[in-house]
Amino acid sequence: MARPVFEPRPDREVFVVPLDIRPEHIDENEHVNNVVYVGWLQDVGTAHWNARFDDATRAKWSWVALRHEIDYLRPIQPDATGIIARTWVGDPQGPRFARYVRIEDAEGRVCAQGISEWCLVDSKTLRPHRIPADMIAPFSR
Repeated sequence: MARPVFEPRPDREVFVVPLDIRPEHIDENEHVNNVVYVGWLQDVGTAHWNARFDDATRAKWSWVALRHEIDYLRPIQPDATGIIARTWVGDPQGPRFARYVRIEDAEGRVCAQGISEWCLVDSKTLRPHRIPADMIAPFSR
């Protein structure tokens, strides 16, 4: 059974990314394949990170996905337009952040939602690192 629809915390920035439906996204059931949603969760999180941090920070740190969990609520058809993803982060837990993503159609109806767990790592050593306090402000309102 699906969870209640995710709602962002009032102290978190909500980052919006438009999503394009491409022919290769459509499966034999004539809607966006579930594997595409996993890619969208990753792409949306990466876009948020890239938009908020400079080249030097992105060169020093990287993120590793530990898990993705998705609730599929409404299929997205091949001719759908105006699809967007809204994303925000939860509280840091040592080196980990939960990232929430809501995928909505042009009418604002939630088609899917997901939560991913990401781990901050040093880009050179790939060792986990506690999320620095100054990394939280860019994700906040």
